[in-house]
Amino acid sequence: MVFGCANKDDQTKLRIGVSIPAADHGWTAGVGYWAQTEMKNYPDIEWVYATANEPGKQTSDIEDMMTQNINGLVLLATEPNAVAPVAQKVKDRGIFLVSVDRGSDTLTPVVDVFLEGDNKAFGKKSAEYIVEKLNGKGKIVVLRGIPSSVDKDRYDAAMAVFGANKGIEVLSAQPGMWNQQKALEVMQSYLASYPKIDAVWASDDDMALGAEKAIKEAGRMSQMWILGGAGMKDIVKRVMDKDPIYPADITYPPAMIAAGIDIAVAQLRDGNIAAAAGKTPEHLGITQEQLENAAKQQGQKKITIDVFLVTPENGSKYYFPDSVF
Repeated sequence: MVFGCANKDDQTKLRIGVSIPAADHGWTAGVGYWAQTEMKNYPDIEWVYATANEPGKQTSDIEDMMTQNINGLVLLATEPNAVAPVAQKVKDRGIFLVSVDRGSDTLTPVVDVFLEGDNKAFGKKSAEYIVEKLNGKGKIVVLRGIPSSVDKDRYDAAMAVFGANKGIEVLSAQPGMWNQQKALEVMQSYLASYPKIDAVWASDDDMALGAEKAIKEAGRMSQMWILGGAGMKDIVKRVMDKDPIYPADITYPPAMIAAGIDIAVAQLRDGNIAAAAGKTPEHLGITQEQLENAAKQQGQKKITIDVFLVTPENGSKYYFPDSVF
């Protein structure tokens, strides 16, 4: 279906739904912050906003939005496969659907625009940093996230790097579910099982904090360091301050939800997703060329946001003290 811009003479406002996970950890709290911040930039749009702590609630929220005759939906799925059936209903009604961050074999084919961070680059760059910092030799443990394309892409890319460096031994890889408490519990089991750990590939800043707490409680802070990810402001600040347990971080900004909102407005109000150029948050690095190229793609349009290694030297570029994350 072709989606055009709103009729300028029509007094009815465009109505766009935004459905995201509840703030059950820092990154999703950041998603909420950036979503609400960006919606305020479009007072001409009628927003229908909801958060959900599990797929059943998110499904009900989206079904309710459809009864309110939304023209578009910006979705960050709690669990992609579980939310895919209601996303299909959205698609079947001709509602413009932008999916942000979490995809799956069942959800991703349904959407009009899929906006994601480059999770393969996330895994590759973070693993390469660990190998380099360990001088190619050391024992590491891995914390995985919620089962999804995000987690699989990060993990597979990281393991490819570790596997190519025979001096790196991955002792274990278990899911911490992007949750601080779960990561603490998994890290406690790692610490009990392995007398020597050189580094933790945490793949997420919330999980990094959980791992840190377990390490501190075990009295082993001087024995290892952690590489998380997502650019939590507290972690970025500690990188900037050269805290030895956080020598670096990897960006994966929750502000990508703002870009999803910009793209939905650009398509539904202005007639082309390329109209979002210059409106998306600068630190995401989404270029006009990316948007124009995506606009030319046949069928589903995909936009991939690069990720960057945060170091003490460049940390100020990725530090947002006013953000909740």
